[in-house]
Amino acid sequence: MSNPRADYSAINTRKPLKLPDGARLALWVVVNVEEWDINDKMARQVLPTPQGASVVPDIPNYSWHEYGMRVGFWRVKALLDRLGIRATVSLNASVIHSYPEIFKAMVDADWEIMGHGFLQKALPLEDDEEAVIRKTVEAIKDATGTAPRGWMGPGLAETWDTPDLLAAAGIEYICDWVMDDLPVPMKVKTGRMVSIPYTVETSDITMYVVQNHKSPEIFDRGKDQFDRLYSEGQESARIMCIALHPYVIGVPHRIGYLEKLLDYITSHDDVALMTGGEILDWYDSQC
Repeated sequence: MSNPRADYSAINTRKPLKLPDGARLALWVVVNVEEWDINDKMARQVLPTPQGASVVPDIPNYSWHEYGMRVGFWRVKALLDRLGIRATVSLNASVIHSYPEIFKAMVDADWEIMGHGFLQKALPLEDDEEAVIRKTVEAIKDATGTAPRGWMGPGLAETWDTPDLLAAAGIEYICDWVMDDLPVPMKVKTGRMVSIPYTVETSDITMYVVQNHKSPEIFDRGKDQFDRLYSEGQESARIMCIALHPYVIGVPHRIGYLEKLLDYITSHDDVALMTGGEILDWYDSQC
């Protein structure tokens, strides 16, 4: 069947969209800040258990993630602060209380917070998806004073009902549908929902954990991605996302290549540094 959530639209047949101040490309950096439950199977593995066993607790893989919270996050934040980039945070809401120093640092930096489930657990595995969405939204609103506008499912996973439940909870944009270089209106039962271009191509998970590339890959691939989108942006705006996880990109042998990529991108004129909410507001003004 065709996409049940979005009508097909060829990008070359749409009216040109123009970014503020004549920018060709909007860059948004998404930092995924997660909490993994040590009492459950790990969200991902970097080191398989001997004999193919599935173990709990999974100490090496839990510790791999924990390194990102203790060390990697702070490397990423220092880099983004230097460049004046306000990240959009894909946040497991439990982080608010489990890692209060990290949460305070993100709020103090005026990063945008979007929902990413309560813990790092795919929504189809939850007993009550609606309750998890509600708990996540309420926790972020209580902690920041503002309900999140955006959502990314853990692992980008959804059920058939997820967009409808999110719209009913007041979410305005979603990142799970990585199908375009521009925002896309989504079909929901009530309210309105827009897909903002996230990425599985310029994501550190894909490059390093799934495809096992060497450390320079984020610069090599990111530069090629940027160059093409920046060129196309002469005719109509393009959105470029860089997706980061502190336990992956925040290690010493990779962070320098992210720095090199962001230095390259921000050295260009006509690049707008935007959050997900800012992209949504711009898109709404164009449509």
